[in-house]
Amino acid sequence: MIDTLMTALGLVLIIEGVAPALFPNKWRAYVLKIAAQPVAEIRNIGILILAIGTIVLWLSQ
Repeated sequence: MIDTLMTALGLVLIIEGVAPALFPNKWRAYVLKIAAQPVAEIRNIGILILAIGTIVLWLSQ
């Protein structure tokens, strides 16, 4: 089980690192745009991403 979690964590870090590594200027502009959003909207996006991730994990079993 720990191997699966470490693999998942590694994949998340790789995926998260692609955008700033390949497109640093666009990534910076995107982060600044997100930072300007209201907290409630950021929270809703986070909840949506969590829900999608949960559904994907549930369907993959």
